[in-house]
Amino acid sequence: MSGTSVDLTASSAPAVLARRARVRLRAVLPNREVLATMGRSPRKDLLAGLTVAIVALPLALGFGVASGAGAEAGLATAVVAGALAAFFGGSNLQVSGPTGAMTVVLVPIVHRYGTPGVLTVGLLAGVLLVAAALGGAGRFMAYVPAPVVEGFTLGIAGVIGLQQVPAALGVKPSGAQNVVIGAWDAAAAFAAEPHPAALALATGVAAVMLIGARLRPGVPFSLLAVVAATVVAGMAGLDVATIGHLPAGLPAPSLGFLHVGEIPHLASAALAVAALAALESLMSATAADAMSVSERHDSNRELFGQGVANLLAPLFGGVAATGAIARTAVNVRSGAASRLAALVHAAVLAVVVFAAAPLVSGIPLAALAGVLIATAVRMVEVASLRALARSGRGEAAILVLTAGATLAFDLVTAVIVGLLVAGALALRQVARSAALTRVPLHEDLAPADHHAEEQALLAEHIVAYRIDGPIFFAGAHRFLLELAETTDVKAVILRLSRVSAIDATGALVLGDAITKLERRGILVLVSGVQEDHLKTLDALGVLDTLHAEHRVFAATPDAIACARRHLHRHLAGKTRR
Repeated sequence: MSGTSVDLTASSAPAVLARRARVRLRAVLPNREVLATMGRSPRKDLLAGLTVAIVALPLALGFGVASGAGAEAGLATAVVAGALAAFFGGSNLQVSGPTGAMTVVLVPIVHRYGTPGVLTVGLLAGVLLVAAALGGAGRFMAYVPAPVVEGFTLGIAGVIGLQQVPAALGVKPSGAQNVVIGAWDAAAAFAAEPHPAALALATGVAAVMLIGARLRPGVPFSLLAVVAATVVAGMAGLDVATIGHLPAGLPAPSLGFLHVGEIPHLASAALAVAALAALESLMSATAADAMSVSERHDSNRELFGQGVANLLAPLFGGVAATGAIARTAVNVRSGAASRLAALVHAAVLAVVVFAAAPLVSGIPLAALAGVLIATAVRMVEVASLRALARSGRGEAAILVLTAGATLAFDLVTAVIVGLLVAGALALRQVARSAALTRVPLHEDLAPADHHAEEQALLAEHIVAYRIDGPIFFAGAHRFLLELAETTDVKAVILRLSRVSAIDATGALVLGDAITKLERRGILVLVSGVQEDHLKTLDALGVLDTLHAEHRVFAATPDAIACARRHLHRHLAGKTRR
């Protein structure tokens, strides 16, 4: 009988796991309710999708070129990833595609492994994102502090702008890994052999975009400026580099790009791409919620959509994609009501890929550099930066360090640095909130004991300290060492009812303070220890002696009564002597 029971239990385990997997998968797949939203306002979605496509076209081309994979890779990403992320994602208003932040991560991968390496990394990142979605990792976005996000965005803006310096100056990139050094090398090359035409095109496009956005925010000045720059360059015969030949249409799906032997070496890069895709996409979805009235995204479903997009986009020659904050904002402000708008945006770009490739191939690289420089400038929210700087030195330090690390190292390192500094400052703040306060005994005495003689006697020989806040490694030494220096008393009562948390280090420091007091002949009593804190203290043996001598009390009056008995016995012994 028992053997049969074990067999049944063992055989049911795979079924239970399969059932759980189906439940999690069903939770992230689009359901009827989600898909039904696409029929709410099709006219609004069509107009919004067309508007976003007009804005997205030069950005897709520019980010494709900037990544090193080529303009065609940027377009393929915008079409394939844009459609898949819209259909499977967790936001009704999110628009996905190639972004500047992702470009920053992809450039060193292109330099080291070439385009096949970038495509392999994108596919691996897609697998990681799907796994994160099924594991419910979307909820962790809420734990990223605002100064880290702002510093991260500021650093990305700086990197994007510096990356465009060679194209804007009309010189070849030096190949330097650090963008600051690369921009410096480009400036030196330009000084030796100036290319005023490229600089004029880049400056003109950026100026039109920035000024136009202030005067008429609804007009797609990026596309107008790029078209104008292309026409001027062609009519004037300017000697500037262009995008070059673009294939008409998307390549057939292929796994030929896979670098199977390099996968172990590309794992860290794939992790960085997946982390960035998750962070930027969820940030963008959150921004879309804030700009709309009633929309709320599903974080895990959004990660799943981005994972599917990154899994399949590389098969068509695309690079890693994320939710795009700028395009999502245009989508919302253009009146989008559902994910149909993002699907329309992808469809319009697909028409461009299949029908207008020859026209796109003549766009000057300097014009695209101007688009990305203007995009980088618009990414910087000066009001938000000022508000964080005024909120405190700690927040300002986190912001500056995160932005600096983004410029000096890479995006994942920058976020880790920002989180570590934010965590350290938070621990410092929590540690400072802990306090050791000497409290009067009469608060806990019975009314009959409130006569002056008794109170004076107790105050002279017995003291009570209340500990408020956490007792943990970051701050325990600061106030518990003060406790250990208590002198000229016969008994110390420690009131621990207001301790909010205690860890092993804090418990050991507390035990050390108790030991030092007792070595000087001071009786120590403890009251009000919470049940979960008592487990920690008992596990480390901090209160073993006090338990053995019945000096751990649930209520402070009981501890006072015990201390009084000890005091009177002590005084009686002195009198007899």
